[in-house]
Amino acid sequence: MTGMLPNVPYGADQTLYLVMDTVGPRDLKLQNPVERPDLDSVIDDLLLARFNNPVGIYAFNTLEHWTADISKNVAEEIQCRCDILGDPVPPHLKDFVANSLRERTSKR
Repeated sequence: MTGMLPNVPYGADQTLYLVMDTVGPRDLKLQNPVERPDLDSVIDDLLLARFNNPVGIYAFNTLEHWTADISKNVAEEIQCRCDILGDPVPPHLKDFVANSLRERTSKR
């Protein structure tokens, strides 16, 4: 599979990032999740439109055995980078950023 990293041996201390992407309208069809070894590559790939319609981003740590939905954190970072550059959020990420930030606000 392209874009997939080899399995990490049990006990290896590594945090992996998984991008859940869909094809077509929201909730139509979930594609195979794409793994990335670091958060910067996830954000760069999102900004470069390498995903169709991202709907969730998750972090997994293989040594500490935890997982977290980091979609809101990624949306905040994208918004922050765009604000610093004085650019609007790219059209292909507007829904992801808006939905992720709205979910955070509603949970407060």
